[in-house]
Amino acid sequence: MEERLAQRSASCIKIVLFGPESTGKTTLATQLAAHYNTVWVKEYMREYLQKKWDEEKEICQPEDLIPIAEGQMKRENDLAAVTEDLLICDTDLLELKVYSEAYYNGYCPPLLLKHALNNHYDLYFLTYIDVEWTPDDLRDKPDDRIGMFQRFKAALEQNNKPFVVLKGDEEERFKTAVSIINNQLKIKK
Repeated sequence: MEERLAQRSASCIKIVLFGPESTGKTTLATQLAAHYNTVWVKEYMREYLQKKWDEEKEICQPEDLIPIAEGQMKRENDLAAVTEDLLICDTDLLELKVYSEAYYNGYCPPLLLKHALNNHYDLYFLTYIDVEWTPDDLRDKPDDRIGMFQRFKAALEQNNKPFVVLKGDEEERFKTAVSIINNQLKIKK
C-alpha cells in the first residue's frame, strides 16, 4: 500500500493548485494545461466522492482517505512520466491532509500524512476565496470559506512549501499564474 502513495521522481516542473473548495482550481488547471500544451492531473477525490454520493448517498468517511490518496498519486505518477516540462496538479495529498484534519477533528491517517509532507512540488498556487461560491453535491462549507482558506495557508507555511496566493477574477489569476510559471520554466532551462 505504501508504495502506491509514493511520489516517483520526474524531470518536469510540478505546479499544484491548492485551496478550499469552489475557488477556481479546476478552471485554472484546464486553462494552464491548454496554454502550455501539457497534461494536468485531475482531482481524484472529487470523482471518487461523487461516485460514492451518486451510488450510496454517502459522504466521505475516514476509510476513504487512503483509496483517494492512492488514486491521486497514480494519476500524478502516470502523467509525470509522460511530460518533460510542466505538470499541472489540480490538488495533491497535502490538500487531502487539510480536509482530513478539518473534517475528522484533527485526524489524518499516518501514511497519508507521511506522503503529504514528503512529496515535492516546485510551487503551489493557493487560490483565494474571492470567487463566487458554486454549490454542488459535495461542497458543504459556504459559511466557513475564510476558515478553510486559513487552514490551507497554514499547511503550506508550517511545512515550508513554496506558494503564491492567487486572487482576482479568472483572467487575473490566469495572467499571474502564467507569468510565474514562465519564470519557473526559464530557471529550469
